[in-house]
Amino acid sequence: MGTRTYTTVAQYFIQDDPEASEQEFGGVPPRFGLKDDSDDRWEKFKGKIEMLNSSEQPTTQYKVIFLGRHGQGYHNVAMAKYTTQCCVRSWTRLDGNGELVWGPDPALTDLGLEQARDANRAWKEELAYKIPLPEKLYCSPLRRAIKTNQLTFEGLLEPGLKTTIVEIIREKNGVSTCDKRRRRSEIQEDFPEYLWEDGFAEEDETWDADIRETPRELDCRATKVLDMIFDKDEELVISITSHHGFIDAFLRVCVHRPWDLPTGGIIPIVVRAEKQVVLN
Repeated sequence: MGTRTYTTVAQYFIQDDPEASEQEFGGVPPRFGLKDDSDDRWEKFKGKIEMLNSSEQPTTQYKVIFLGRHGQGYHNVAMAKYTTQCCVRSWTRLDGNGELVWGPDPALTDLGLEQARDANRAWKEELAYKIPLPEKLYCSPLRRAIKTNQLTFEGLLEPGLKTTIVEIIREKNGVSTCDKRRRRSEIQEDFPEYLWEDGFAEEDETWDADIRETPRELDCRATKVLDMIFDKDEELVISITSHHGFIDAFLRVCVHRPWDLPTGGIIPIVVRAEKQVVLN
């Protein structure tokens, strides 16, 4: 038996640099932030990660994980409208204000849809330079994330490759109605092409109207997702489509510098997982 520790190999992407600015590079920087701008950049990058895996002990693994944040949703518009903490705490418990509807489980705005299409175009641009496409894809069960995932990878994936919806990849949970998901059957009706993790419940059994998830609890969820990936996935390149809070937690667990990813943004990281073997 054993546990893993996760760290980021912080040398390949501009988002790894302590001095880099989110405002300067935006949500989807050129080459997704890869520092190498040569024509064979992605082949060299993939070769380096494969070499890391082949040269390490069996207890250590490396994976490339693309973390994508959903495009702008109607709740994001509302958050920009109600800027003070007291207003946010008050309005976030409601489903809307008579003008906007942001809960439960709000849809993408027109801008959010376009942000997802922009991400699709960014992938297509890098395909000309042989970027390795995700071989395994995971997504939050919230509508804004699924729609973003759908548009981002439209026309890109190998036939038969489908995204799996995982409950614990959702946004920081509780109190805010925008973070309450719909019934599984409703989601499945809108997105029939998606796979589901085993045991995914029909009703949202985790959202609580009075209790907001803590950062520590969110970090535990992110760790469970990493454990799931490194326990069962042999694939090298993984995609996760999620939310601001979850992505922040994922970066913390991987000891990556903070990166304030905007809606529709994508941040790739190289994750090193080292298994600590405990002898009984």
